[in-house]
Amino acid sequence: MTTKISATDSLDGRVAVVTGASSGIGEASAEHLASLGAKVAVLARRADRLDDLVARIRKNGGTAMALTVDVTDTAAVQTAADRVQAELGDADLLFNNAGVMLPAPIEELRADQWQRQIDLNISGLMNVIGAFTPQLVRAAAERGVADLINNSSSAAQNLYPTFAVYAATKAFVTHLSKHLRMELGPKKVRVSAIEPGIVGTELQSHVTDEGATAWLEGSKETIDWLQPHDIARTVGFIASLPLRVNLPQVFIMPTAQPS
Repeated sequence: MTTKISATDSLDGRVAVVTGASSGIGEASAEHLASLGAKVAVLARRADRLDDLVARIRKNGGTAMALTVDVTDTAAVQTAADRVQAELGDADLLFNNAGVMLPAPIEELRADQWQRQIDLNISGLMNVIGAFTPQLVRAAAERGVADLINNSSSAAQNLYPTFAVYAATKAFVTHLSKHLRMELGPKKVRVSAIEPGIVGTELQSHVTDEGATAWLEGSKETIDWLQPHDIARTVGFIASLPLRVNLPQVFIMPTAQPS
């Protein structure tokens, strides 16, 4: 018999899925959600990093499972979703975090980087949403609530030099989230888009453009960047709110970052 969730001051009994969980925001969020009582399935490509993460969560008394998967592989994502359902039950909290940031001047015609960002930030996101939405809807019907939280970026709203393609993919994430909230809200699935400013993660190490790298490095002189655990706590806060409360869009900036 499934018990409906009547209060969310903890995440006991929740089943959380976190993509891009091998480092940074995903890793911190998985650990934080587990500390709040959720059973966590962590998805990423690097099996060794996921195994270390699961070991830490279990050592601290939590429940976690690792699923090595590339979210751009539609079939692999569906297989992962089936395993979550079989081993942990229907997911009722999905944090879509996997993504890549590859700024470069548009005149350089880095079509390879454009496609990589589109494949991961858009197509990968849609693969995960497609695989797990049926679980979210079932879980919400049975337990009273489910959460779909998509990691977007402040670039979805603000303008940053040479970040056009990345920003466009994140604008897709934010706008998609608004539409999904219209569809899924009546089914008790809360949909949120998180839009962080600069967060200190591996994302910056992927940047190959010298101008963007210099801009990011220079910002450290005046800005105390956000840290992964700041976003992790925000994810936990959103999912822990009373069931009647949905934060559709959360804009999170370093205090000193103007835009």
